[in-house]
Amino acid sequence: MNNYGTILIADDNASILTAMHYLLDDTFEHVITLQRPDDILKTMAQETVDLVLLDMNFTLGVNSGSEGLFWLRTIHKQHPQTPVVLLTAYADVNLAVKGLKNGAADFITKPWDNDELIHKLKDVLDMKNEIVSLDEMEKEHIRRTIDHCHGNLTQAAELLGITRQTLYNKMKRL
Repeated sequence: MNNYGTILIADDNASILTAMHYLLDDTFEHVITLQRPDDILKTMAQETVDLVLLDMNFTLGVNSGSEGLFWLRTIHKQHPQTPVVLLTAYADVNLAVKGLKNGAADFITKPWDNDELIHKLKDVLDMKNEIVSLDEMEKEHIRRTIDHCHGNLTQAAELLGITRQTLYNKMKRL
């Protein structure tokens, strides 16, 4: 059942990490837990991480979410394709919006509902896997157009709105 790759969970609370590890072990091939956010980038440099579940507050008594937003931006600079889901005990709509505007894939509040948490994490990864690069879309469109024209490159180029030479150049990259 655990076909969702590797999840990295960063939270300063060891109990949260233990609970998350037990909960997500059946869903993910590998569950990495970190209590210190300073270890996130080093770990991501050594491991292929498919998803990060990031606490918003790491310093005792600080509930602003600024640490989580800092690490969200830092992760996105180094690993822009890795989705980050934010986790916080302080459900604040403004904080959630700020996190989403800074690139978070989703926002989960503590305490969480186990089924809902798993569902949200799967959805984030499923959406990530559905995104196709622009180059891939172009290649597929060219192939389908050529098939539609039964291999007639002049007609295919005309339908694509490009010259025959441009079509040849694009086909070289296929």
